[in-house]
Amino acid sequence: MPATSANHTASPALTWSKDLAGDAWGGFAAMLVALPSSIAYGIAIYALLGANYVGYGVRAGILGAIAIGLTAPLLGGAPRLISAPCAPAAAVLAALVGELMAGAPGTVAPLAPERIVVLLTFVALLSGALQFLYGTIGGGRLIKYIPYPVVSGYLSGVGVLIFMSQVPKFLGLPKGVPTWTGVMSPQLWQWPALIVGGVTIAGVLLAPKVTKAVPAAILGLLCGLAAYFVLAWFQPALLDLAHNKLVIGPVGGGAGLVFSEFAGRCSAVTALHFTDLGVIIVPALTLSVLLSVDTLKTCVVVDALTRSRHNSNRELIGQGAGNLASALIGGMPGSGTMGATLVNVQSGGRTRLSGAIEGACVLAVFLVFGNLIAWVPLGALAGILFVVAFRMFDWGSFALLRQRSTALDFIVIAAVIVVAVGVNLIAAAGAGLALAILLFIREQIHGSVIRWKVSGEKISSKQHRLPAEQAVLEKHGSLTTVCELQGSLFFGTTDQLFTELEPDLKRCRYLILDMRRVHSVDFTAAHLLEQFEAMLTDRGGYLLFSRLPAILPTGQNLQVYFDRVGVTKPQENVRKFDTLDDALQWVEDRILAAELPRPDACDRPLSLAEIELLREFKADQTLGALASCVVERSCAAGQMIFQGGEVGDELFLIRRGVVRIILPLHGGNYHNLASFGTGDFFGEVAFLDRGIRSANAVATTDTDLFVISRARFNEVSREHPLVGVKVFARIARALALRLRRTDGELRTLYEA
Repeated sequence: MPATSANHTASPALTWSKDLAGDAWGGFAAMLVALPSSIAYGIAIYALLGANYVGYGVRAGILGAIAIGLTAPLLGGAPRLISAPCAPAAAVLAALVGELMAGAPGTVAPLAPERIVVLLTFVALLSGALQFLYGTIGGGRLIKYIPYPVVSGYLSGVGVLIFMSQVPKFLGLPKGVPTWTGVMSPQLWQWPALIVGGVTIAGVLLAPKVTKAVPAAILGLLCGLAAYFVLAWFQPALLDLAHNKLVIGPVGGGAGLVFSEFAGRCSAVTALHFTDLGVIIVPALTLSVLLSVDTLKTCVVVDALTRSRHNSNRELIGQGAGNLASALIGGMPGSGTMGATLVNVQSGGRTRLSGAIEGACVLAVFLVFGNLIAWVPLGALAGILFVVAFRMFDWGSFALLRQRSTALDFIVIAAVIVVAVGVNLIAAAGAGLALAILLFIREQIHGSVIRWKVSGEKISSKQHRLPAEQAVLEKHGSLTTVCELQGSLFFGTTDQLFTELEPDLKRCRYLILDMRRVHSVDFTAAHLLEQFEAMLTDRGGYLLFSRLPAILPTGQNLQVYFDRVGVTKPQENVRKFDTLDDALQWVEDRILAAELPRPDACDRPLSLAEIELLREFKADQTLGALASCVVERSCAAGQMIFQGGEVGDELFLIRRGVVRIILPLHGGNYHNLASFGTGDFFGEVAFLDRGIRSANAVATTDTDLFVISRARFNEVSREHPLVGVKVFARIARALALRLRRTDGELRTLYEA
């Protein structure tokens, strides 16, 4: 026992030690992936401002990796996730720099680099604040619903832009030479840069085949560095750091420089104008959504690999806080990155501590090896970004062209890419939003909003009718159209709904719309329903709604909405019913009242000879014999005639009134099984098997009944056998007709 107890005591410590070791190695390995990429992303943004800002870009990438790496894991909701500067942020901010260099909206001359740096800082701050807001208000769930074709097209466009932005560095083109001109002019290429970039790409691609212990980006960078210094052996000028355009060059650093730059940005705030808000708001909004999508997409992948589940809203709060911290110290924004995260998971990272260790490792490397960063070749970083851009492009999207059903999805992806490359990422965000709306409309109108539609002769209420009444209803069934709607009724589906119902509106007098499965209704759809009512009113008809939802999934109260917009005006020919059965019964009663007027039916109870079940008893003496076992009973409206669970053997013949059979359910609810009117009968099941009642019978109106006890009926049948034969034969025939009618309605509903 002591030994066992000791083992149990040591187990948590061993587990914690194992987790710490895994987190430490995972965080260190993730740093090896995130650091070179962060540097490359920073240079991709700030190098556009001039050679003097290359070092600024290096610091921005590194500081972003430190701030986001330390902050996001501690506040986020996804263990193992590594957060660092990313390609989407580089593409959005680089596009913004290009626009501001050419001239910002509302200004005459291009902006100065110093002011652009300040605006980039505020874009990053606003983006982080928006992400924090998304997480606070629960927007993590909504961001997941952005259509995949839009996200795919946007990220592919980012990949294309990153690739194009790195071509000058990969070829070593002189500053100011247009990219396309440089590509078509081999005499301008710097072959050392081209060789270093090519070796780096080869190193990144071949590294996984050699070893998986070291990240491919690190091996590729080392290969590029080695190639550079081999070339320097033959060209000693490459070892001159001061005037060398093929390497990063002096970076600078230290807490003093970072603090002075931060103070400079704070003082520049006073120079901001109101028009600057218009410049940064759209890029910040675009960046916040894109970084959030990129983060949550990575979280989903990690969940699948580790069989865990992240907290999307908390993760957005952590990402927002990390980007705020990064912007405050001069770093660039970022997100949860796929490559570094997968390396962390594969290297043993288990908790959120691994992400914080990654940020701490970046800080340590910056402090210890900061001076060596100056010798990193720009061509090597361009090679790494080439691979990143290639992998960001959704090459699998071309498979969508194989089927006509997915061709539109490919067009959406291609359109976003073209707008991103031809105009800018901000316009691509707008195009993506517009296309997302089109995709939504397409999905809504792809399927019919009519779930099923039948004519009145093929469906009836649960009010059992006498054969004569049933014949009238079948004859005039074409006057009624019953339709169950589904999905969203909005401007995109109204034309389809009108087209499908137009033939029925020209024919029928009663249109019943069952709204139970409707998710939303807009004003255009409400106006169309008013048109339906007007068309029916012109022909003396009615528009009937059944099962109007009180609260839709959108939170809309449909009953109140219809009242406010005038769809269900009291003076119009519109009716609302709680159930479809109530609507059908109302229509049937109107048709029967017009075709079979019985002015005295509600005042005079039927005699025994007038009951439909006993119609064949008039010609002989059996009716008198049966009358000896009949008892009269009267029930007030709402009175319980019998209750489920009771033992009974009576057969009830309705002389006057309506009786409803209901099935009690849990929670005080009930289901209406059937209704029976004057001249009909009920209670036949217990009369036949003398078992326990399965449902309740309630008088809907003041009701008069003939009650036949099975015990007394058996006595009469022994004396008059023909009575028993005729009663059972008539009951069997009535039940057969009811079942046949039910079978027909079920078949109609399944085939509708």
